[in-house]
Amino acid sequence: MPKTKQATQLRDLKGFGPKSEEILAKVDIHTVEQFMASDPFELYAKLKQTVKGTGLNSIYAIIGARENSHWQIIKQQRKTEILLKLDDMGLAPK
Repeated sequence: MPKTKQATQLRDLKGFGPKSEEILAKVDIHTVEQFMASDPFELYAKLKQTVKGTGLNSIYAIIGARENSHWQIIKQQRKTEILLKLDDMGLAPK
């Protein structure tokens, strides 16, 4: 079986690109290892505090990149679960 290409840069992760790298750098995430070691919900909380315009699609994209899945699939399949967790953290949209 062919081996899946290992992501060496943040932009190599599914759904990420150069803009994602810029945004993540604002919260001191510069490597794939740092990204994978971070809690997606805590990372989203930091982004919301730091980066103007961070919305719900960001949490879907973070989880999608971690799980090698498109953010829209994450949104479709896990929106309720994610919103409940964000609500518990006081981060759900009003």
